[in-house]
Amino acid sequence: MSRDVTLYPLGGLGEIGMNCLGVGCGDSLVLVDCGLMFPEDYLFGVDVVIPRFDFILARKEHLKAIVLTHGHEDHIGALPWLLPYVDAPIYGSPFTLALVSKKLEEHDLLKFADLRPVEKNDRVQIGPFAFNFFQVCHSIVHSYGLGIETPVGRFVHTGDFKIDRYPLDGHLTDLDAFTRFADPGVLCMLSDSTNVEREGFALTEMEIKQSLAEIFRKAEGRIIITLFSSHIQRMQEIFDLAHDTGKRVAVSGKSLSNNIDIARDLGYLRMPTGVWASMDELAGLPPGKSVLMVTGSQGEPLSALSRLATGEHRQLKIRPGDLVLMSSRFIPGNIRAIHKLIDKLYRLGAEVLYERVQAIHASGHAHREELSIMLGAVRPKFFIPVHGEFRHLVKHRRLALEHGVAPERALIIEDGQPVTFLAEGGIRLEDPILVEQVYVDGKGVGDVGQTVLKERQLLAGEGMVIVMIVQDEKTGEIMIGPNLISKGFVFEQQYSHVLEDAKCVILDTVDTVPPGNADKLKERIRSSLRRFFRKVLDRDPVVVPLVITL
Repeated sequence: MSRDVTLYPLGGLGEIGMNCLGVGCGDSLVLVDCGLMFPEDYLFGVDVVIPRFDFILARKEHLKAIVLTHGHEDHIGALPWLLPYVDAPIYGSPFTLALVSKKLEEHDLLKFADLRPVEKNDRVQIGPFAFNFFQVCHSIVHSYGLGIETPVGRFVHTGDFKIDRYPLDGHLTDLDAFTRFADPGVLCMLSDSTNVEREGFALTEMEIKQSLAEIFRKAEGRIIITLFSSHIQRMQEIFDLAHDTGKRVAVSGKSLSNNIDIARDLGYLRMPTGVWASMDELAGLPPGKSVLMVTGSQGEPLSALSRLATGEHRQLKIRPGDLVLMSSRFIPGNIRAIHKLIDKLYRLGAEVLYERVQAIHASGHAHREELSIMLGAVRPKFFIPVHGEFRHLVKHRRLALEHGVAPERALIIEDGQPVTFLAEGGIRLEDPILVEQVYVDGKGVGDVGQTVLKERQLLAGEGMVIVMIVQDEKTGEIMIGPNLISKGFVFEQQYSHVLEDAKCVILDTVDTVPPGNADKLKERIRSSLRRFFRKVLDRDPVVVPLVITL
């Protein structure tokens, strides 16, 4: 049996999100992470984007395990679309698996899942591999980097990490553990590339807490704070600061409430006595004693913060003097929605602080200096940058070269490009495998392709005109109609004259088609109306003719 080890990148290389990596040897395959990606604005109606799993499903009898580095959606979110078709245990930290449990329960899949919690510094044998779990600091508790022992040598997968120089509550990256594992020599290191363009170090949580503490002390009105619902450490800071300043905290938002309950049950979140308040209790408190933690850090339309900004929250209203803290990173695709949300809050009299104007958020991903420290600790022979868009991979490779990795051993690979580490030494690039982004829309998986997306883009850009005609099948005489309905095309009252002229175009078209040929008539109506609207309005709507024959 072959002792060669092959890495199969299925997602997360060349993009930020959808992280998924296969590690194979002989007849054994282990999947590291199984994440999704949230859709870009142009993907109308698409809920989430997941990797294509054909490669895994074709080898599902070889799949020995799924290993999760942490509980963010871009690392666990695609599990519900894979687990119905495979039978493999899932390893991860207790908090990660608690989030997975909640997700699988929503999809009625929990009863089929074999969840196996692992603690930091655990070593788990999976087929020909031994996985070592190292604690790393990230924007979610219980995140792991991986030390993988294989037949060809040792691999390090950093997971998502940062190096907090002044860690709070033990949330640190265990560089000593990485160094001990690397002491016999590391064949290959795969490392998080997200923030390679940022110089120096990321802000520490101590600096964020100090900044928040000053805000809490000076605030005379209510504090409304939004953050990622998985950032348990930041939540702990807020509860502690509220207790220290005599304030009480209420929570609005399902995902926040769920994650707080999970973290409290597992002992990762301490609730100081007297700090918790219900929404009804918060409404009766003096403004200077009130803190509201809400969902909506990315401007999501139905989130608690968005409902507050539009005056649609059931229990609270924004008032002049309120201070809104957006303690999270603005994800690029959401910036416009977030800015609109901030403007709405200002219109209602609130003050808004966010990352650009106040140190109230720290990235969970290592900056350039931290990436250098990790490279120095591991000292890999080969280096593969992961978790980043292509420019991030290129710049991280350059950093590895500065740390002594030979140019021919610093590899940039993208999704679908397997690389094999040979038992006799050296590497081999394998033939590419089929990978692509699979769109999930409601209960449909992969049924929304480029044709459907193009139609949706046309509908969004040009609108639709529906034509209804009832025609005598024998004579071709029009019995009812033509009636036109405009959806997203023109305001019917303002452009009634254009629609009336369009009816004349339809009547003229009917005369050119013999009776009994409804399909031909539909096509003629579609093409003639599109020509007419392009000529008169310079618009090209989707035309849907409905011809009923009696």
